[in-house]
Amino acid sequence: MTSNMDREMILADFQACTGIENIDEAITLLEQNNWDLVAAINGVIPQENGILQSDYGGETISGPAFDPASHPAPAPAPSSSSAFRPVMPSRQIVERQPRMLDFRVEYRDRNVDVVLEDSCTVGEIKQILESELQIPMSKMLLKGWKTGDVEDSTVLKSLHLPKNNSLYVLTPDLPPPSSSSHAGALQESLNQNFMLIITHREVQREYNLNFSGSSTIQEVKGNVYDLTSIPVRHQLWEGWPTSATDDSMCLAESGLSYPCHRLTVGRRSSPAQTREQSEEQSTDVHMVSDSDGDDFEDASEFGVDDGEVFGMASSALRKSPMMPENAENEGDALLQFTAEFSSRYGDCHPVFFIGSLEAAFQEAFYVKARDRKLLAIYLHHDESVLTNVFCSQMLCAESIVSYLSQNFITWAWDLTKDANRARFLTMCNRHFGSVVAQTIRTQKTDQFPLFLIIMGKRSSNEVLNVIQGNTTVDELMMRLMAAMEIFTAQQQEDIKDEDEREARENVKREQDEAYRLSLEADRAKREAHEREMAEQFRLEQIRKEQEEEREAIRLSLEQALPPEPKEEIAEPVSKLRIRTPSGEFLERRFLASNKLQIVFDFVASKGFPWDEFELLSTFPRRDVTQLDPNKSLLEVKLFPQETLFLEAKE
Repeated sequence: MTSNMDREMILADFQACTGIENIDEAITLLEQNNWDLVAAINGVIPQENGILQSDYGGETISGPAFDPASHPAPAPAPSSSSAFRPVMPSRQIVERQPRMLDFRVEYRDRNVDVVLEDSCTVGEIKQILESELQIPMSKMLLKGWKTGDVEDSTVLKSLHLPKNNSLYVLTPDLPPPSSSSHAGALQESLNQNFMLIITHREVQREYNLNFSGSSTIQEVKGNVYDLTSIPVRHQLWEGWPTSATDDSMCLAESGLSYPCHRLTVGRRSSPAQTREQSEEQSTDVHMVSDSDGDDFEDASEFGVDDGEVFGMASSALRKSPMMPENAENEGDALLQFTAEFSSRYGDCHPVFFIGSLEAAFQEAFYVKARDRKLLAIYLHHDESVLTNVFCSQMLCAESIVSYLSQNFITWAWDLTKDANRARFLTMCNRHFGSVVAQTIRTQKTDQFPLFLIIMGKRSSNEVLNVIQGNTTVDELMMRLMAAMEIFTAQQQEDIKDEDEREARENVKREQDEAYRLSLEADRAKREAHEREMAEQFRLEQIRKEQEEEREAIRLSLEQALPPEPKEEIAEPVSKLRIRTPSGEFLERRFLASNKLQIVFDFVASKGFPWDEFELLSTFPRRDVTQLDPNKSLLEVKLFPQETLFLEAKE
């Protein structure tokens, strides 16, 4: 079982050996071969009767051969074995599985998808197209092969094709389809995209440029000036149709072949040489542009090479850099990028996020699932020949701008300067892994600009698509929409998971709240009970203290009472009988000379203090407690005997 690090190394080696730049395609091919590097390479680059040599033990293994001379491996890293080393674990015959190839074939306003095994021939593709397009094979030219024109008997396997291929059909011997309305046909052509394959004669370089049918010939020449530095008035063209006589004419009505047309451009060195060539050669295949010719005099007539003049003009017109080198703050760098982009290509462009890449992640991914968006990273390169066309015609198209604004967070970076390039590769390696960083590192300048579509996926960030600058508005929109479909499916799952998680959290919060309220109620009940018990204890303590105090008073009064006089005493004695509230009677003898206070003290010593009880007499009824306590019993007429009763005071 290979680890993630091993798979990244295998993927990098596989891309380096096969030249397959599409990461998804490379991973698919490796998975079909169970991540066996040798089998995957031989499946893409088969060679008949080849012998694959192992670097260990000198063993030879029969099977499809891989030629390292034609596909050199990358240089080995200092501390790891990341370079390709074809090793087989044992003597084993590598059986190659049939490989399926996908072809999208364009013919005028139609697209036909063809899927065949690589063991089929080119003629079999034409047979399928004959039934689909109703065009005889003999009238059909199948174009778009990277190796040039091929024969019908050519086996697809021998062409070493990638999995996905784009071709187009030309039918020069067939008349164009009749149209009931010329205006309707013209309108349809205006909405089509033309691919112009323009060859720069002096440097033998080919440019594949996409233009809408509404673009003018003048715009094409202006873009070629940006690519080749040949001023429009010095451009010498071959391949324009004879009907293309005016530079203000749009491509749809110029007579260009659809969907692809070949042109050649060169520099006209001087007017004298141009006149001589015009006299000697036929002018029906040359189209010399005289646009803006009245604005400048030919520099060669004054002894100055026109290349120097226009080199100086190009330098003078060269715009300031999109982004400062070694910018400390990413936000400031992106402010300058946005301002410079607007000055070059106008105000109709995507809204670039101002801030660091980490902040863009936060804005796109680390929010609620319903608010998440895809992250589009635009990688600019001023030295690429495709940058001007991509920015002006694709990235600034209203449909693209609107779609990006609604569904994406767009972040940009300029890789023109080496320091900025190294800084982005460091960020890329940290956030996306070494495979994506290696893919961007190996991109050639002319393959820029790039458009990376990133989707946040739980704990990682996944690169859904890497779009190169050589594309059309329709293809760019289709790839953005395809990425949006993948993102929407994932977003729905995330929303469902988030809703379920929030529902669980809500139930848990409700349970926690109910438990908290229950605890608070129990605590309040417990505290109330404790307060009640404390109050009862306090009252009990007070009651005990009062009783103890009463008992102490009672004992002191009882001890202070004079002794009860005996019956045979000679002094006058008063016998009192006192009825208590409970019905019991207290009887005692007192000296008639004793003060009334002694009677009160006696009653109090029995538990009936005089401040709580009234001592009443019956006949006549009177409150004895209201009498002067210092008077004697004789004076208050409680002699010789009296019956009294006690009543509690209200």
